[in-house]
Amino acid sequence: MATQVPPPGYRPPPPVPTAPATIRLSSTRRRVRIFTALFAIFFAIYMLQLINIQIIQGPKYAQRAENTRLQTIKLPAIRGEITDVNGNTLVMSVKARNVVVDQTLVKDPRAAAKKLSPLLGIPVDTLTERLTGKRRFNYVAYKITPALWKKVSALEIPGISREPTTLRVYPQGSLAASILGYTGREGHGFSGMELQFDKLLGGTDGNQNVEMVNGAQIPTGPQSGTEPVDGSSIRLTIDQTIQAIAEHALAKRVKEEHALGGDVVVLDPKTFNILAMATYPTFDPNHPEKTTDRQKRNTAVTDAFEPGSTSKVMTMAAVLEEGALKPTSKMIIPPSIKRGGARFKDHNEHGTLHLTLNGVLAQSSNIGSIMASEKIGQDKFLEYLKKFGIGQGTGLKFPGESGGILPNPNNPNAWSDTTFPTLAFGQGVSVTALQVASVYATIANNGVRLTPKIVAGVTDNTGNFTPTAPSAGVRVVSSTTAKTVRNMLESVVSAEGTAPIAQIPGYRVAGKTGTANRVKDKGGYSGYTASFVGMAPAENPALVVAVMIHTKGGLHFGSLLSGPVFREVMMYALAAQKVPPSVKRRPSIPVKW
Repeated sequence: MATQVPPPGYRPPPPVPTAPATIRLSSTRRRVRIFTALFAIFFAIYMLQLINIQIIQGPKYAQRAENTRLQTIKLPAIRGEITDVNGNTLVMSVKARNVVVDQTLVKDPRAAAKKLSPLLGIPVDTLTERLTGKRRFNYVAYKITPALWKKVSALEIPGISREPTTLRVYPQGSLAASILGYTGREGHGFSGMELQFDKLLGGTDGNQNVEMVNGAQIPTGPQSGTEPVDGSSIRLTIDQTIQAIAEHALAKRVKEEHALGGDVVVLDPKTFNILAMATYPTFDPNHPEKTTDRQKRNTAVTDAFEPGSTSKVMTMAAVLEEGALKPTSKMIIPPSIKRGGARFKDHNEHGTLHLTLNGVLAQSSNIGSIMASEKIGQDKFLEYLKKFGIGQGTGLKFPGESGGILPNPNNPNAWSDTTFPTLAFGQGVSVTALQVASVYATIANNGVRLTPKIVAGVTDNTGNFTPTAPSAGVRVVSSTTAKTVRNMLESVVSAEGTAPIAQIPGYRVAGKTGTANRVKDKGGYSGYTASFVGMAPAENPALVVAVMIHTKGGLHFGSLLSGPVFREVMMYALAAQKVPPSVKRRPSIPVKW
């Protein structure tokens, strides 16, 4: 059959569209099965995720959430008190609060700072800085009272909370400050007794784990931790009333004479208990940041100086103990003497003097002291200085205590041909005020040196008091020598001596003046140390008082500058200790021949 050709202009008709294939469900049951299968798949996925979150990952998430809420609060131990010998409180601790913040919870730090500033007394800018950031724990203010914390808490600032702490309080202000020392922000001792007995006073802090939300503790939340163990308390040998009069008399005299400063030490020579140890200038331990480091030092034990003529008591004791001279031994004192290429003179120009050994001490002759020391020689003389405790610590173990300086003859850099004669009258050797007081207490205690004591005992946190054990004595000179030296020292405060100003009506007083050049830090001398050290009643001493005043110049004689302070402090202390007056007159020992 022939193929037909479409005529010209012919267009084929468009194709008829074919209907798309469709899925048709044959029944409702089939649709339910498909839906159920899809639901089962989604439910299985949900259950697997739930199991993963609650069972597999659950403990981790729970711990993370708990850690976010859980905080450890330090429970500070109550630091022990420090009292005087009669139980008067010199230092105590009271409960306080540190204001802390979770910075992430503070929405508007500056607005919060404006609310806190009037209460805390801290500038808004400073508080804003402390409140701003991402720290979960930061300090805002330290050691505020519980009453002030209530006002802060009432502001209900999110993120603000408190940390328990204690505040160290010195109710007597600057009284005995150089002895007591002070504490830092963390409550640890920085100087004085606070530093020396920091662990004993501090006890052991505890802690408490609590849950916090928005800076507030959840009352029903779980709590755990350890209880703090409070510190022990210390009872000093210091008598508050004697300490106060010593500080007052010293400060008044230093100010009157425009001196650099000074020290007063009051000792009981029978026990070497320190009844007072005053320094000036001093500071208020409630506000230690307002004073210099020098004002915070207990210069009576930390600062060494050349003692001058107060040291002659050791020269006399050594010469008498060795039997080289007697108090009545006659000595011819020339206007000057030459030793080691240097010429030595007395403090006052004079011609040839005819003095007894007692007169050498009474009139404080440097030349006579040199001549007396040469009777026993250099080695024996140094031996006695060491016995008296020179060049070594007193045993008090006070922070920063100096042992002074006793030159070694085997050291050519420390010893020369003029050293021995210079030592005889108290130059070329360095001591502390406490060491000088200890020397005189040794003479007052019939020649036996003890360890100075400032702690009478300790009371633990259960209330049990343990007294400090007495120290073993070291005999330096015989009781006969000690008594003889005391009799000679009485001549110093007689009309023939250098310090009649130190006499006290009704009491026999034995003492010695001292005026020494002060060594500069870079060598050489500048200024003076004026001293008076004495005891009463001389026949049976109950008290030793040592006074040292350091001055640039002007009035610098020990009798005139320090003598009045000695007299005031000794008179008050004798009355406070109820020491009966002397009943016998002092023995008369010739000064001249």
